[in-house]
Amino acid sequence: MPIAYVTLPGRGATDALIAETVARLRATGLRLSGTVQTDVPRADRSLCDMELTVLPDGPVFRINQDRGEAARGCRLDSGALEEAVVEVADRMTGAEVLVVNKFGKLEAQGRGYVPLIAEALARDMAVLVGVNALNLPDLLGFCDGLATALPADPDAVATWATTAAAKQR
Repeated sequence: MPIAYVTLPGRGATDALIAETVARLRATGLRLSGTVQTDVPRADRSLCDMELTVLPDGPVFRINQDRGEAARGCRLDSGALEEAVVEVADRMTGAEVLVVNKFGKLEAQGRGYVPLIAEALARDMAVLVGVNALNLPDLLGFCDGLATALPADPDAVATWATTAAAKQR
């Protein structure tokens, strides 16, 4: 199964690794679909805004709700995430690798990127997924334990993606 995941401790660490990997893959000319997350600091908030850039060239979606500085709990704007997923679906044709910046709460519930991951695997596309420790058991269950763990090294992740895409040609 051409699916692999990366997971790192620390806020934003997995996003940074995915973004660095995508930059390296773009330099090779590999055709990418999916999203990359950027955290945008705000002067008036302790938490940043979360923006998803749809690969290969946009648009960009803000996927967090501004619930105020004192708000607690999930800030995800699931509607904005679903809009980004629709944009990714429109750009999958011809792509060699699907990049899912995060297998999160929605995916654990079978929503979000799950249909796109299934479609990519049905097309024999390589799939790279970022996941945190909380949602890792759900990802492994979805993949029936067949996903490959990758090291926290953008060169190694890019090599995996390039090799997996070449095998699918």
